[in-house]
Amino acid sequence: MDAAALLRDAIVYDAHAGFWPRAEMDLAVLARWRHAGVSFLSVNVGFDVLPFPAAVRNLAAFRGYIQANPDRYVLVERAGDIRAAKAAGKLGVAFDIEGMEALGGQVEMIEAYHRLGVRQALFAYNLNNAAAGGCHDDDHGLTAYGRAILAAMNGVGMLVDCCHVGRRTSLDLIAHSAAPVVFSHCVPTAIALHPRNVDAEQMRACAATGGVIGITGVGRFLDDPAARPETFVRAVDVAVQTVGAAHVGLGLDYTWETSASAGGMRFWPPEHYQGSFTFLPPERLGEITEGLLRLGYGEADLRAILGGNFMRVAEAVWG
Repeated sequence: MDAAALLRDAIVYDAHAGFWPRAEMDLAVLARWRHAGVSFLSVNVGFDVLPFPAAVRNLAAFRGYIQANPDRYVLVERAGDIRAAKAAGKLGVAFDIEGMEALGGQVEMIEAYHRLGVRQALFAYNLNNAAAGGCHDDDHGLTAYGRAILAAMNGVGMLVDCCHVGRRTSLDLIAHSAAPVVFSHCVPTAIALHPRNVDAEQMRACAATGGVIGITGVGRFLDDPAARPETFVRAVDVAVQTVGAAHVGLGLDYTWETSASAGGMRFWPPEHYQGSFTFLPPERLGEITEGLLRLGYGEADLRAILGGNFMRVAEAVWG
């Protein structure tokens, strides 16, 4: 089977989109993922950079857009909804949150967000918060508040994402979660020694839960200013060599926007974020698939990496 045919037939699961969420944004851009052959996309509605009410406003607006366009999109609640979206030629969409500031200090918000379509959340966005330690901070690990949030997420069936937190916090989450965890969008440190990347111990611990490491297409984390498909393919291959093809997937973290507000710049320390951001877009998934085929990956492993592995975790966590 060639790359184009495989992409048409396989479930393709992108574990995270990286655009700056705001209620007024035009989500017509989601058509890019749909036309690129993506079956499911997790869309961020809030992160620690924004005040907590923004996540609620964004979520309301984004849900409204998906529901107003049922000919193109499916609001995903369970893993089976992704299969139905694929069969209908539509893009399945659910939502994620990057950092627990979006809870406004209330653990009970986990259930509320879950009811509104949030199916994945990470605990801190680069800097420490009351729940967890960030990857660009003096990582204090998972706090008692963070453990209560983790229990609530496990209870409702929300996927635990270990990205953007510090190493100690990620290992705490892995050790205490009652369900498989993921790194939705990251790169192995064997590719680049950036604090946002994850090492072999973190990847193996994640895989031991039954989880998945989603490889991101952000040029800075790939140590490739051009964010080329061949560099992404190499990162996928390194991850597979570390944890096996059953535990690697896609989390492109793509955005067409590259500027951050001045108020949020502290979340991206200049010593780690010099120069411009570059991103690998979903339209290049065909080149990624071709690159993996050239490395000798067979159809079964490719289907797993393109989406089957994340689908397995979604079925285990969401039902």
